[in-house]
Amino acid sequence: MPTNLGHYLVPEAVVLGMQAQNAEEVIHELGTKLLNAGFVRDSFVEAVIAREKIIPTGLPLMGKYNAAIPHTDVEHVLTSGMAMATLKQPVAFHNMLTPEETVDVRLVFILALDRPGAQVKMLQGIAAVLQDPQLVSVLIDAQDLAQVRKAIDTV
Repeated sequence: MPTNLGHYLVPEAVVLGMQAQNAEEVIHELGTKLLNAGFVRDSFVEAVIAREKIIPTGLPLMGKYNAAIPHTDVEHVLTSGMAMATLKQPVAFHNMLTPEETVDVRLVFILALDRPGAQVKMLQGIAAVLQDPQLVSVLIDAQDLAQVRKAIDTV
């Protein structure tokens, strides 16, 4: 399984400068794009939303932006892929480490993984991105897919 994130990024499921009111709206938008691109089953969006309520994925980062990494079980996925959104305004996701708290998120990666254990490599790649505040800023400021690919392919 390749480790570079660019391999997993689904171009049709990248939304830059998304306007959203809440985490559920972000998940619904990106999950629907993965569905329309043929990567996930009809059950994917609701499964991600349900999992996010039980096991939140908001992640406070070291820089000025925070991220979230929603995902769900393999039975809702046809082919591995990744959706990504930068948010125009921060949206509250519940904190992965302290679920009763929320995190204002501007960067969201939704993972669609087609086999158990597959998330480890993809999460390692995403973790490498998220540990670099400058790289996160480059993604937030990206104006097109080419800039996103160039940024994540440096990891």
